[in-house]
Parts: sequence; structure tokens; C-alpha cells
Amino acid sequence: MQLKPLFTFLTGLSKHNDRAWFQERKPTYDQLRKQFEEDAEYWFRELQKLDPILAGPQGRKSIFRIYRDVRFSNNKDPYKLHFSAYFTASGKDIETPGYYVQLGPNGSTLIGGGLYQPDKEQLAAIRQEIDYNADELKALLAAPDFQRYFGGLGGERLKKSPAAYSADHPEIELLKHKSFIASHTMTDVDVLAHPDFRAHVLDVFRAMVPFSQFLRGALEK
Repeated sequence: MQLKPLFTFLTGLSKHNDRAWFQERKPTYDQLRKQFEEDAEYWFRELQKLDPILAGPQGRKSIFRIYRDVRFSNNKDPYKLHFSAYFTASGKDIETPGYYVQLGPNGSTLIGGGLYQPDKEQLAAIRQEIDYNADELKALLAAPDFQRYFGGLGGERLKKSPAAYSADHPEIELLKHKSFIASHTMTDVDVLAHPDFRAHVLDVFRAMVPFSQFLRGALEK
């Protein structure tokens, strides 16, 4: 998609986050969203080749709305300041491991995925898989492309060991995780200067496939 016009639009929205400004520029938004939908269709189609279990909606239906849910938020700004999409094996379901892309100015662009804040049962299942099969996880986290884009496993962690595991467990640092995230952030300069951003997103997703499959496998056992 045309990245500079998107960043220009979202930068303006950040300064005028109100319905009047947005509605006046709705044709511009519609055009930018259509371009993003085309990219999402491409990422979804290519991801299916890399991770065949992916199903659910087509790429354009994996895009999140730009409209914020302000019902339970102190921030009443009506619009998000980025475009984003999430691809999983069960549709746009944030409660299952998947692939996420977020595109926006002011350093808000990121490509990643995993599982954010799994529920109690999911967390127990992933920790059990780490306990039983940590070597597989450590190997994929150490893979050159994973290290190149993500540097390691991200996500919030406990300060102390989880109740079911002793503090001297050999994999205690992995077991402390409460979220299991891989995240590749990009500066505005890097995004706008990239010769083929759409292909870059796919390259990052490709590096994350084994990680996503590990998490999904843990939840399916």
C-alpha cells in the first residue's frame, strides 16, 4: 500500500481525533483501507502456504476496525491511530495464537504474534509443554531468523516462579511468562524507506511460524 499517504492521514487523525475531521476525509480513509485489505489478502494467502492450518476469514476480514470501543475507557478518542490485522487458525480470534501486523506513525508499526494474556487453562497447557519439551522451544527461539527479527521471547513475566513449579526448575525463566509474544518493531524512517514493506511483513511472519505452531500444539494436547 502507499505508506506515506497512510502515515500522513494517521498523523492528521492524531491531531484531530474527532468525527467531523474524519468524516470530511472519509474518501481518503476508504481508499487507504482498500489498499490495506489488498495487502491483508496477500499476507493471508501466503501465510496459508507457510502454515496450512490457517483458516477462518479471508485477509480483509482479519482487519480490525479503526473505530475504538470507548465504553469502558477513560480515553474517549473515537479512532485508533493505526491499521492492524490478525491472522489465526480460527479466524480473527485474539484468544488463539496468530500473526499480527500493525501499521502507523510515531513508532507504532510492529509485526509479530504469539499469544497475549492466555487464560488460566491455556497458560497451564503452555507451561506444561515447556516443562516437557523445552528443547524444541529453545531451538526455535534461537533460530537465526527468529533472533534477527525478534531477539527472543517477549511478553509479561512473573517476578517469582509460578505456583506449580519450583524456583530451581531448569526452565524457570520461560515458565515465568504470562504472555508469549514475538514482536518486531520498526521506526517510521525504516517503514517509509523500505523498498518492499509488504514482502518484509511476510518475511517476519515466516520467521515466526514455528513459534506459532509450538503454541498452538501446546493448546491442542
